[in-house]
Amino acid sequence: MNALLLTDGYKTGHHQQYPKGTEEVYSNWTPRSNKYAPKGCDKVVSFGQQYVFKWLHDYFNDHFFSKPKESVCNEIKEELSLYLGTDYDVTHYEKLHDLQYLPIKAKSLPEGVEIPVRVPMLTVVNTDAAFYWITNFLETILSTMLWQPMTSASIALRYKRIFKNWALKTDKENIAFIDFQGHDFSMRGMGGLQSAVSSGMGHAAVFLGSDSLPIISSLRNYYRAKGFVIGSVNATEHSVMCAGTKDDEIGTFRQLMETYPTGIFSVVSDTWDLWKVLTDYLPQLKEEILARDGKLVIRPDSGDPVDIICGEIKTLGAESPKDKGVVELLWDIFGGTINAQGFKVLDTHIGAIYGDSITTERAEEICKRLSDKGFATTNVVLGIGSFTYQFNTRDTFGFAMKATAVVVKGERREIFKDPITDDGIKKSAKGLVKVVVENNEYVLIDQVTPAQEKEGALQVIYENGLFKNQTSLEEIRNQINKTL
Repeated sequence: MNALLLTDGYKTGHHQQYPKGTEEVYSNWTPRSNKYAPKGCDKVVSFGQQYVFKWLHDYFNDHFFSKPKESVCNEIKEELSLYLGTDYDVTHYEKLHDLQYLPIKAKSLPEGVEIPVRVPMLTVVNTDAAFYWITNFLETILSTMLWQPMTSASIALRYKRIFKNWALKTDKENIAFIDFQGHDFSMRGMGGLQSAVSSGMGHAAVFLGSDSLPIISSLRNYYRAKGFVIGSVNATEHSVMCAGTKDDEIGTFRQLMETYPTGIFSVVSDTWDLWKVLTDYLPQLKEEILARDGKLVIRPDSGDPVDIICGEIKTLGAESPKDKGVVELLWDIFGGTINAQGFKVLDTHIGAIYGDSITTERAEEICKRLSDKGFATTNVVLGIGSFTYQFNTRDTFGFAMKATAVVVKGERREIFKDPITDDGIKKSAKGLVKVVVENNEYVLIDQVTPAQEKEGALQVIYENGLFKNQTSLEEIRNQINKTL
């Protein structure tokens, strides 16, 4: 697809609409509100800028600059003439093709740091007066690609904080487990491959467990990831269990343990009757499971996650399997140890994972109820799927890219928006901006001079087709872990 189509249709006329003599348009990307974010997501993780600009750079090279000018510009002329019902002039696009690079400068806050809402994370400005129009021409593609990796990384960090808080309370000697306690199950439910990749990279900036394989090559390509990137285990799905037949489900368990005599292996266990698996089949298989050189992980996949893992709130009368829940039933069969903090830790040969309809609120409740029952919260892994990562929009953190300064005929103008009909969320910064660190917090200073704008925490990452101040996955993960 022609790279010039990577924008909103209404932007195709903006080069004619700015004041005569416009030379510069300066914009910033800012999370404006956490109103719709999960509870506890008070800040936003800076992540994805390097990925987005590398992708954009490559796309324009492959689908515009490397194409014959006549061919690529005539194509856009034909399409936009039909689209707008006029003879569309592509002179400004032809000049861009002659230039052979994107004449912009992008400055970013470091990736992996947390930013308060209303503090700009990125600024973009044109570097050639002839291309004043390109800053906000790129707004659409930058917005559509930036909001999701930042949103997913921010929510993933909220999950990790939940896990760490409860691990410190119930199993502090096993704190390293939290790197894998949140596992990415989201790919199948995301809005396409690019959505799965951008969100999955956001998750992987925080956690080490993921089943979204495309992010491995993406993180190697965009963030210089080396060696181990993400990990997972062998696991069944319902088709495997069904193929083994309902009447011989215990036989399927045996066959699978023969196939995988060592290591961690996960078996989806609610294809028919989860409680029968836990109260009938597993007791029969106990000695075989304990004899394995590895862990068998039981995976329920239906019902209320909190009740399934922790047990339903008990009523008067005899306890049923539903009252106990998966973790307690596994303890009844396999036992385990009592750690130094007095919490039960399942035998190392058995474990549990739940990966359907998990939210941050449910993760918090699962940990709380396990703790209340005397179990370490590290007894369970939660699969975080599209119910978390696809149930978001650009408005989850109120992201927007807005112009705050222009230069017209040599005169710099500070511009801003502040709709009288809005509640204040859409009010933008004014003029050039600088972000500084005060008391370990990122703070916005707007209406600064051009000299002051060059200072502060925002650093150039892309300028006139060249990349600067690049970062790596390792550096980002180290930075994120400092915030825990």
